Amino acid sequence: MTSDAQTAPMDLALAEAEAAAERGEVPVGAVIVDPSGAVIARAGNRTLELKDPTAHAEMLAIRAAAAHLGSERLVGCDLYVTLEPCPMCAGAISFARVRRLYFGASDEKSGGVEHGPRVFSHATCHHAPEVYGGLSERPAAELLKSFFAARRS
Repeated sequence: MTSDAQTAPMDLALAEAEAAAERGEVPVGAVIVDPSGAVIARAGNRTLELKDPTAHAEMLAIRAAAAHLGSERLVGCDLYVTLEPCPMCAGAISFARVRRLYFGASDEKSGGVEHGPRVFSHATCHHAPEVYGGLSERPAAELLKSFFAARRS
């Protein structure tokens, strides 16, 4: 069961994903909330716009949250993202010491949390957040399906 405290940030992440799609980017959005529940960062994919393969929504949100807090550690902060993070983003989530990761759609092809390398399950992982998948999974998955279907037609 999810609470409004969980769905509200995911709704913001979905809005960021929709904005990314409108820019022609893969529709992924991310939001970071501090321990009080206040949103301190939000972003959507910008890899094409910035000509930067690391400009995933999670990476941009982590950078913004770290700047906001004045620290490379996001202790006590939670990350909401519309798609299961890739291995690069999972590594950044670990290094940032994010407390909880909530994600929408699973990514069987490129995921790095519950699929692929499962970054947080390795003994060499510095920090593993609590992980909760499937939050707003249907709208997140539908946004991705619609985006890629439109590109194929």
